[in-house]
Amino acid sequence: MTTEPRSSRRLTVFRFILLAVAAVASFGALAFPDALRPSASPLNAGDISPRDYVASTEHDFESAVLTERRKQAAYDSVPPVFTPPDPAISRQQMGRLRAALDSIALIRANSDTNRDQKRNSIASISDLALSVETIDLLLFLTDSRWDDVRAESLTVLERVLRGVIRDSDVETVRRSVPSLVSFSMSESDAGIVSELVKPFVTANSLHSPELTEAARASARDAVASVVVTYKAGETIVRAGERITAEQVEALQALGLIRSTSQPLDLLGKGALVVMLAAFATLYFYRRKRLGFLYEPRSMIVIAALYLFFLAGARLAIPDNVLIPYVYPLPAVGMLIAALFGMEAGIVISIVTCILAAYGFNSDLLPYYLFASLCGVLSLGPARRFWYFIWAGASVTGAGVLVLLAFRISAGGLDWLGVTQLLLAAAGMGFLSAAFALLGQYFLAQWLGLATTLHLLEISRPDHPLLQFFLRNAPGTYQHSLQVANLAEQAAEAIGADPLLARVGAIFHDVGKAANPAFFIENQAPGQVNTHQDIDPELAAATIIRHVTDGAVLARKHRLPRRIADFMLEHHGTMLTRYQYNQALQKANGDAAQIDVEKFRYPGPRPRSRETAILMLADGAEARSRAQSPQTDEDMRAIVRGVIEYVQKESQLDHTMLTLRDLNVIVESFVTTFRGTYHPRIQYPAAEPPIASEPIATIRRM
Repeated sequence: MTTEPRSSRRLTVFRFILLAVAAVASFGALAFPDALRPSASPLNAGDISPRDYVASTEHDFESAVLTERRKQAAYDSVPPVFTPPDPAISRQQMGRLRAALDSIALIRANSDTNRDQKRNSIASISDLALSVETIDLLLFLTDSRWDDVRAESLTVLERVLRGVIRDSDVETVRRSVPSLVSFSMSESDAGIVSELVKPFVTANSLHSPELTEAARASARDAVASVVVTYKAGETIVRAGERITAEQVEALQALGLIRSTSQPLDLLGKGALVVMLAAFATLYFYRRKRLGFLYEPRSMIVIAALYLFFLAGARLAIPDNVLIPYVYPLPAVGMLIAALFGMEAGIVISIVTCILAAYGFNSDLLPYYLFASLCGVLSLGPARRFWYFIWAGASVTGAGVLVLLAFRISAGGLDWLGVTQLLLAAAGMGFLSAAFALLGQYFLAQWLGLATTLHLLEISRPDHPLLQFFLRNAPGTYQHSLQVANLAEQAAEAIGADPLLARVGAIFHDVGKAANPAFFIENQAPGQVNTHQDIDPELAAATIIRHVTDGAVLARKHRLPRRIADFMLEHHGTMLTRYQYNQALQKANGDAAQIDVEKFRYPGPRPRSRETAILMLADGAEARSRAQSPQTDEDMRAIVRGVIEYVQKESQLDHTMLTLRDLNVIVESFVTTFRGTYHPRIQYPAAEPPIASEPIATIRRM
């Protein structure tokens, strides 16, 4: 199990600084290109147009201003809605008239009152407003005529109330009452009937706010959206004219002016950047074992590629019709996937696509996003040239399908427009594949990155350095192949990069080819061991030099820096134990007379899981050859002994290996070790003062 690296705090600070710089740059990529465009000029209805505004392309849009205007007109055109005539109101009014007539009949028939009292009694009936003349006529009517007046009054009121009477119609209906009285009656009796009936004429159809609002809402909803079409080159507003609300809307729809106020627009862009920065941070925080997160140079390259493609998209998309659909935005995800792994490519693709498409056509986000994800997933480990061709085809296919789903199916395009869009999608796929292929090649060469294609290329047996290695140090070459098998299987078992581990293991001892005869695996049987004939310090210096000689050869043959790390780190800062023991014997066991640093490898200690696996595989392979284990338990004991010694020397402190990983590595080594081993020399029995377990570095002699 490892401890937190000593430089972890500085690495964490670097990550946060890089994240902050990338976030600020992302905000700038969203804000500054828009601010430089003419559309950044704020215009409102009533302003004077500072210049001619002309539609650059044919564009259709739904006019909210005109649609709202038509909806309001339809709403206002609906008259008030009334309820049907209410029979209860009619019956109530008939009852009131009948009661008033009954009162008049009682007053007429009362013999105990005089005429003046009767006149006053009739005048006091609340529902009536009879004139003095009419009251006198009522009192002088004969009983038969009164019965006719009474009956006719009820008949006329019933006839009136059977019709629809609204508040606005009451006076009109009252004026029409005399015409409803039977023509068989005398004029005076007809006048009495009219005056008796009129007070009881009232509205029986009332205004309904609910029904009126429902009718108006229905009329408003029935209005279709107004679609406004501007042809390419059509003038929307001329310089010096007062701008109307519909012209402001058209300018916004065509992207000729900004549609929101600057503070709110910037706030929205800032919120989006913060959200996506938090998303990326949380994701990579949960995926701590991604190797590039511990390499500042790799993180800088990822940030630079992301910002380059994002800024390019924000500059290329506005005011263009086809360029947004040709722009090879998927290349950023494919390129990062080829350089640093598919997982990094997917996450960066999501962030880049969302920011690039923000504020533009609604189909651009799915167009970029699905094309990028399909490209990254199709590219996979990018082990062959054809993988890039397949990824480009996948980008094209995804782009075409998104266009069919979101753009072409919406209509409004002729066959020429459809053909142009489909060709644009094909262009995006081709350019994305080309950028990813060429970019990963040149960036890998320039930055010394170990891409999959580069690793496969340099691991071919006909590579000049491997040919030099095989011819000059065949024994070491065979040892490297065995270590490569161990490292590859163990790396795959714990989820590290198996190809990187294998290629790094093949080259890790290439420096021995500069002085092959000095190392035991390259000496012929019976050849004198030169280590016995020279000073231990000189022997140690010669052995240690194979590390730096390997780095020199790596630079000469332009190997990735990551491969050079395997050469420099596979011994870490451990001692050349065999030579140190010789020096200790010559000093009669007095360690104070020995400069221990002359027997120590320069390092650095392993800084990745792959180089740590190589250190363990190198030591385990050497011990297994020396001790020739016969059982799985013997093999397991050898491997655990190597791991314990390496941990005791603090060689795994800067890696991300866990206890579980180490246990998996042990079982992987044991599985690979089953077989026949070449004979090895035995380690001396003397126990050194620094550690109780011998280490496999004696093999380097």
